[in-house]
Amino acid sequence: MSSYISEDRHFHNDFPKDMTEDGCQILDADKKRLSKDYLEQSQKNLEVLLKTFDVGVAKGDGRHDYSVYTGTSGYSLLYLHLAQRRGDEAYLKKASSILKNALHNLTGRRHSFICGDTGPLALAAVLCHREGDASMMKNCISRIKNRKDYVLNPSNGLPDEMLYGRAGYLYALLLLQKEIGRTAVEDSLVRAVVAAILDSGRSMAQRRKSKVPLMYQWHEKDYLGAAHGTAGILFMLMQAKEHLTSEELEDLVRPTVDGLATLVFSSGNFPSSLGNMHDRLVQWCHGAPGSVYLFGKAYQVFGNESYLEEAKRAGECVWERGILKKGYGICHGTAGNGYALLYLYQVTHEPKYLYQAAQFGLWCQDYGTHGCRTADRPLSLFEGLAGMLHYLIDLEDPENARFPAFALE
Repeated sequence: MSSYISEDRHFHNDFPKDMTEDGCQILDADKKRLSKDYLEQSQKNLEVLLKTFDVGVAKGDGRHDYSVYTGTSGYSLLYLHLAQRRGDEAYLKKASSILKNALHNLTGRRHSFICGDTGPLALAAVLCHREGDASMMKNCISRIKNRKDYVLNPSNGLPDEMLYGRAGYLYALLLLQKEIGRTAVEDSLVRAVVAAILDSGRSMAQRRKSKVPLMYQWHEKDYLGAAHGTAGILFMLMQAKEHLTSEELEDLVRPTVDGLATLVFSSGNFPSSLGNMHDRLVQWCHGAPGSVYLFGKAYQVFGNESYLEEAKRAGECVWERGILKKGYGICHGTAGNGYALLYLYQVTHEPKYLYQAAQFGLWCQDYGTHGCRTADRPLSLFEGLAGMLHYLIDLEDPENARFPAFALE
């Protein structure tokens, strides 16, 4: 029995739910892209917001944080994205300057893409590949590979989740294979990381006498969401499905997905952790947006319609409660929730989800006018302006939109 806690964490969604009321102003005639009027207005707003972002970056905001999550490497990820989408080499130069500084200041403490050194190293490798600097690219990839012994060690306490753990390291390897080529990272290394994640989950499930075959913790808590929890780990494993055996997918991953489905609240939201019956958080890091990705990907991998229905139910919750007072970011803000709706569109190709994602984009374009909480790192990729800009840019090409540092396909 869940208890929905109304703490005014979200704004009331005043946008028309039925796209027939104003969908013609949002989508184009074939309802597969945004309308010309929407895109023109969005691009005007984007230019203004990008100038604000550029000024903040030039001032050196976040200069002592080199992570993708809240630091300067997140800025470079946005600039790389802009260079690819806009075809403007100036953005590559901006990304290069930021990453060169980051590479000189890495501490070696963490190994994930989002919050560790692997993120700036992987982004630098991708940048060098685009610029034709093969020597530096290989150096960056080598530094990532050199972390494998620590990542694969089952006794050092490394978690398996996305932000700090093995799933975040796995993302970096898969990104390198996607952006540079399959030979950039040996399949054997990807397989070893996948096996380590599976072994870790299986071991914990056995110790806890769990009903599901895979179980994960972070800071001794059974988190379930995309950032620190099982949903994010399973999503990464399913994105790496060709590196899993059919038995692993059917006997380990699928039953764990089924187990998570039994925990979903009647609202379509998802608990933040096992045993937490408060229906409260609707944001990428905890709650329904993460389960949109989990069940949407499970539907694509296993073909079971029940997973698609779970993803849609989570999407309804995101639409109703996803315009957040916490802010505009992608981790725990409205842009991140918009990405969940955009992903649902990619899975279903139902125009209403593109329409809904676009409405969240409209709300984000009125940046700073809603009275939201100001992020601790206001320019950052996951908490602040960079992530929101990434989302607005992705709305221009819905089929190729990807939640940064999380979704690969």
